[in-house]
Amino acid sequence: MNPFAYSRPTDIDAALTQIAANGAGDTALPSTAGPTPVPDLAPAVNAATPAAANQYEVRFVAGGTNLLDLLKEGVMVAPKLVDINRLPLDRIEETPDGGLLLGALARNADTAYHPLVKERYPLLADAILAGASPQLRNMASNGGNLLQRTRCYYFYDVATPCNKRTPGAGCSAIGGVTRQHAILGTSEHCIATHPSDMCVALAALEAVVHVQSARGKRQIPFAEFHRLPGDRPDIDTTLAPDELITHIALPPAPQFAGHSAYLKLRERLSYAFALASVAAALDIAEDGTIRAARIAVGGVAHKPWRIPQVEAMLQGQRPSDEVFGRVAEALLSGAVGRGSNNFKIPLARNAIVRALHVASRGTVTNWNVSTETNEGENQ
Repeated sequence: MNPFAYSRPTDIDAALTQIAANGAGDTALPSTAGPTPVPDLAPAVNAATPAAANQYEVRFVAGGTNLLDLLKEGVMVAPKLVDINRLPLDRIEETPDGGLLLGALARNADTAYHPLVKERYPLLADAILAGASPQLRNMASNGGNLLQRTRCYYFYDVATPCNKRTPGAGCSAIGGVTRQHAILGTSEHCIATHPSDMCVALAALEAVVHVQSARGKRQIPFAEFHRLPGDRPDIDTTLAPDELITHIALPPAPQFAGHSAYLKLRERLSYAFALASVAAALDIAEDGTIRAARIAVGGVAHKPWRIPQVEAMLQGQRPSDEVFGRVAEALLSGAVGRGSNNFKIPLARNAIVRALHVASRGTVTNWNVSTETNEGENQ
């Protein structure tokens, strides 16, 4: 692990002054999100510094559950770390319209077990509890969860070429071991997947990411926060190098609280990343028809995969294998396997159908089987 300077500011302005050393970069980079996510819509980005995205001068650190591993392995470099744990960004607050504002420094476990999250957004609580382990959820921050890097084997192995680590070096995963890799939204430069469970639920709930820099504040719709790889897979998000995530806003969604499900398929029951995951939420009328739907798929692309036009296919329909199957096929249109991950296409299709059936019968949670406790969350 390379030596680094370390500071612990106590107010947001002081933290932003330090991160300003990175510069604004390509501020407000467009995401590759659109009505139909297509890999070749990913924009080119100024590549004056070949590995700029992995070599920023200053980095924020909160829980450090991913960043410290990357620094130890030499995957990322940070001459200076700014510890933001003392900033006043750890609260979870109700908004006047009935939504919630999640502090970026609130821990994942505290968020999952918060009474208002459990009551109004059980889909989010369930997704968080499906990720990592109790110890990691007690440490990991909400903002950090959004920024975690892919778990591609080749990205972590500095002895192999990787465009995400060093643009232009090549993608070792293409033609290599691809069991964990993407089937949607890939490019010739990268086939990595986004690892988060929490982000899949946030995509389905249409969250909004609040960010701040010395230049001001802005809000980023969740669909525009993460990017597809395009020709710059080293840039995962539209967050500028000098920006800090301050909050994640959840719009009111009472219509989905009673019919939601998060389904995660993985190699083992816990502490494993998704081969495929689905966040499904339905608004079902008294006559049994579907008024609205939200579906996001994880483990299959460089960002949570969601297509609102496909969700609209469920409006006015009654839950059935046939209807859900058509939706699954549309969501996975264009999916391409690369040998050892070919199985992901039928796996994801079946997961979508199953998650929609579970959601149609009522919200299912895993709160009661977790080993976490309120005391443990605050350690």
